Amino acid sequence: MDTARTNAEAEDRRMRFLAIALMCATMICFTGQDTCAKWLSASLPVAQIVWARYIGAALIALVASRSLSRPAMLLSRRPRLQLVRSVLLFCSTTANIFAVRELQLSETATISFLTPVFVALLAGPVLGERVGTERMIAIALGFLGVLIATRPGTAAFQPIVLLAVVGVVCNSGYVLATRKLAGADSAQTTLAWTQIAGLVLLTPILPWIWRHPHSAIDWFVMAAMGVFAATSHGMLIVAHRFAPAPILTPFTYTQLIWMIVSGVLVFGDWPATATLLGAALVVACGAYLALREQRGGQPARALAIDADRKV
Repeated sequence: MDTARTNAEAEDRRMRFLAIALMCATMICFTGQDTCAKWLSASLPVAQIVWARYIGAALIALVASRSLSRPAMLLSRRPRLQLVRSVLLFCSTTANIFAVRELQLSETATISFLTPVFVALLAGPVLGERVGTERMIAIALGFLGVLIATRPGTAAFQPIVLLAVVGVVCNSGYVLATRKLAGADSAQTTLAWTQIAGLVLLTPILPWIWRHPHSAIDWFVMAAMGVFAATSHGMLIVAHRFAPAPILTPFTYTQLIWMIVSGVLVFGDWPATATLLGAALVVACGAYLALREQRGGQPARALAIDADRKV
């Protein structure tokens, strides 16, 4: 009996370690997506870049949900909420690409880490969860971190930051919609609906907005972005099968490291000291909220699809 229990615990630890490794690898792929998007934004329209990103994510969604062989997987008990969720993700993705075009990757990463802060803030009115004093303090400090990083009122501030924050709000709504759908539809059904808005809204206008990539390198970067999207989405799903979301959430902040490295190596963007300080504060607040959610047993089902945010 003890041997069986020991073996089970060892297997559980192995699965959690694998899940954490997959989550860290997913953050590298998310960085690859944003790096590709920033590179392409110098010569291609944002709508075309968003479409290319959606195609990559749609391929993995079709395979993972097996909706081609099982059309019934597309049937939802709450189709309106599924559509709202899909539109929110589309808005978040579009805003993020506009932001990476103008801002350093480290800055967009810092702003994106406001998502758990907004989720905690909106969980009260949307999900009926109580927002206590400790959570409100963490939320306020998270906003302070973004203010430090973006420096409003100074020459360093860029108005595109406001659009990036709107994108984070949309992503937070997307996360909350995912939670509400958890009890209504299966993860496969929700996964199949995820890409609908981007493909339906952008594919019909593609002939009018399409701009031929200037070089073979641009074609390669477009293809790489699709691969990063598909790979990150797939690894994210597997990671959440092996370990619960609260255990994995703190490791999402490793993305900041890779965003800084990519910004320096690819674009020569060295983050300002204020950006690093603000990012550290935002990460600390987000990690605290994640750990508090784990201790409190909140419905932290960010599901595999929660971190879809940029796919």
